[in-house]
Amino acid sequence: MAAVTEISGGPYKRPFRFNIQCSSPEQVDARSWANLARQVEDLGYTTLTVSDHLDEQVAPIAALMAAADATTTLRIGAMVFSNDYRHPVVLAKEAATLDALSGGRFELGLGAGWMTSDYERAGLPLDPPGVRISRLAESLAVIKGMFADGPLTFHGAHYQVAGLSGTPKPVQRPHPPIVIGGGGRRLLSLAAREADIIGLNMNMAGGVIDASLGPNATTAATEEKIGWIREAAGARWDELTLQVRIHLAIVTDNRGEIVDQLAAGFGLTTEQAYATPHALCGSVDQIVDDLVERRERFGISTIGVALDSLTALAPVVARLAGT
Repeated sequence: MAAVTEISGGPYKRPFRFNIQCSSPEQVDARSWANLARQVEDLGYTTLTVSDHLDEQVAPIAALMAAADATTTLRIGAMVFSNDYRHPVVLAKEAATLDALSGGRFELGLGAGWMTSDYERAGLPLDPPGVRISRLAESLAVIKGMFADGPLTFHGAHYQVAGLSGTPKPVQRPHPPIVIGGGGRRLLSLAAREADIIGLNMNMAGGVIDASLGPNATTAATEEKIGWIREAAGARWDELTLQVRIHLAIVTDNRGEIVDQLAAGFGLTTEQAYATPHALCGSVDQIVDDLVERRERFGISTIGVALDSLTALAPVVARLAGT
């Protein structure tokens, strides 16, 4: 573990890591995907991630293995696998295989499922959030049991496993880093108890991303979420890594005008728009300063951005990654 320094807002300070969500590349063919993965690696991003939705995105498992095969140090992960789309026994086998074949570069992102359109278009039943989160909690127990030595027997309300040994075993022991993100207290509390990396996001209980999420993206909302995590984590608090999903990243010398537009679009004051941890806007120097300040305040050290920010944020990544 890297040297750490205690800070007030979040857990101990970690070096900066940058993840890039590459779910919807312009081209889907072997050469362009391999070139993209190598570009991500060469620019200093830590992890290439793929989302798990049923519309225009590439399928995560095949895409992640291809990205790992094209690179040498780049980590791979789903941001995040939807628990309702796969039985946890099946996902555990896929995850362990990805970890083994990538040489221990896999991170297991897992969520309860939230995008209404996925469920509606695929004809999947969308249970209430509490049911989905309870199912996710059981799934985590099953997956960790499949990663462990010996056969697993599990009897829950949603899953039953009878003496099944998980094979292969992951390279990273006891398991690959588990990533769980969310914006509500129940899901973040589960993440605090079970995950290694916790993603701070806006509350997606409504099943869509729109302007109604603005008030849940403020610094006050972020501080409240971190409080929930800290309370639920207990003695695990100092072991956790906090990450945040950036929904808007713009490198510009005209920061004020862009922030005003962001504030108007998301129902925030200008001050709230400047401070939200879910957006980056300004010159490279300003963005670097913002990220350092947010790490000091909140403990956020892992930054997740979208593919369209790959090259624009590369100077920021070059300045901060690993520091």
